[in-house]
Amino acid sequence: MKIGFIGLGNMGSPMACNLLKAGHELIVFDLSEIALTHLKQSGAKVARSITEVAQTSNLDTIITMLPASQHVRSVYLGNDGILATVAKDVLLIDCSTIDPHTARDVAKASEQHGNPMLDAPVSGGTGGAEAGTLTFMVGGQEQWFNVAKPLLSDMGKNIVHCGDSGNGQVAKVANNMLLGISMIATAEAMSLGVSLGVDPKVLAGIINTSSGRCWSSEIYNPFPGVVETAPAGRAYSGGFGVDLMLKDLGLATEAAKQAQQPVVLGAMAQQLYQLFSNQGYGKLDFSAIINLHKK
Repeated sequence: MKIGFIGLGNMGSPMACNLLKAGHELIVFDLSEIALTHLKQSGAKVARSITEVAQTSNLDTIITMLPASQHVRSVYLGNDGILATVAKDVLLIDCSTIDPHTARDVAKASEQHGNPMLDAPVSGGTGGAEAGTLTFMVGGQEQWFNVAKPLLSDMGKNIVHCGDSGNGQVAKVANNMLLGISMIATAEAMSLGVSLGVDPKVLAGIINTSSGRCWSSEIYNPFPGVVETAPAGRAYSGGFGVDLMLKDLGLATEAAKQAQQPVVLGAMAQQLYQLFSNQGYGKLDFSAIINLHKK
């Protein structure tokens, strides 16, 4: 397929590289010259604007991976955005994590322009993006989901249709709210056990074969030395940043407010990550939240 890809950050760049490895033709754009150079060296054609991507002839699909809702609105709906110049019938797929309301607004505008659109946020982190094992949570019409599924499968292994437009974002914010809560709970439990004298690896082994087992304890344990491949083993560098988790928790609590749905633990998790970020740790991996529990 001939694909436009806009947004080559920590997630977008490896996703685009996996599309190239699968044999697709890519034209890419990002504000970072370093990111563009990397993709050019990997075989992509580089564009100098969103307009250049959108005006590419015989384009099948445009994929976007952007930081936040305001960027998605600007890239799609701005005067120089995608919808200002893209040909009709080009499938649009936004993999950003944004609020469901924005996803539905942009999808409606796209459909009115004559372009089917899917919201397809991902889970799996930078490691999943590099390995091509991401989970895609997809909102939009089922017929377009079926069209996009083989393409998304070149970047991930779990491609799930969540329902109408915006529902992919709903699934993502709900999942990440649970992730933020479970990481805080794991950090608290590990800190308690170690402070009372239990070896951290022994404690983690018990938790991971008992009822406390979860992804945060088993795969991404926040205590240093327990899981060597986790960010805790490299001073919490890389991975999914504190500020990114804070952003997702904000999306969850705002969506809950609109739905008048209480999320007591989600709101508490948001406050704890806000506190941690304010202390200057926003760029560390979110599992570094365990440092709040240190004496």
